[in-house]
Amino acid sequence: MNSLIKTTLIGLFFGTFGTTIGGIIGVRFKKTSNKFLSFILSFASGLMSAIVCFELIPEALKINSVFSVIVGIILGIIMMIFCDIIVDKKFSSKKSTNKNIKSDLLKTGIIVSIGLAIHNFPEGLAIGSGFEASLKLGLSLAIAICFHDIPEGISMAVPMKNGGIKSSKVIFYVILSGVTTGIGAFFGSLIGGISEATIAICLSFAAGAMIYIVSRRAYTRG
Repeated sequence: MNSLIKTTLIGLFFGTFGTTIGGIIGVRFKKTSNKFLSFILSFASGLMSAIVCFELIPEALKINSVFSVIVGIILGIIMMIFCDIIVDKKFSSKKSTNKNIKSDLLKTGIIVSIGLAIHNFPEGLAIGSGFEASLKLGLSLAIAICFHDIPEGISMAVPMKNGGIKSSKVIFYVILSGVTTGIGAFFGSLIGGISEATIAICLSFAAGAMIYIVSRRAYTRG
């Protein structure tokens, strides 16, 4: 129970830290350099790819069969696709007839924050299951996700700030969107703690989720 609480708190810390840093950057610098964003995204993607190839998949294969690992990877990819579909369908920005630019920007910021909150849950699952396998793997995942969340925090803060929300409230909403990472970490640790087989499934699930995130980022930039 003690380790479950620790994992949840670590997931909560890293989940909110990255988005908060991004939020502060977004509030302080309304126009953030594309080169800077590209660097952060590339660094996070490289870190995630290395963790998937050298940590997650090898660790899962040590515990369970190749078939189980493949199933876990596929489930992770499907989960992330499902999250993206929900965000696109339910929270996608539509052209507003209102010509008030501030209102449109505010709406965009709210949409992004809801999307991030949904998106952060499976990332938390990855952290929780990672800690069940080993401390090193859990921390590696948490750090990679933290870097990945920085540009997401920026993308949420900039439209909110320009939409007229006070800086303190923007930061509060940014932090709130990262809380779901801690919730995901709780469930990831809880499920992963049942048996070694479930740890392997969770690790391969996390690998699939990260493969999708990295691939989607590469496709979006391309």
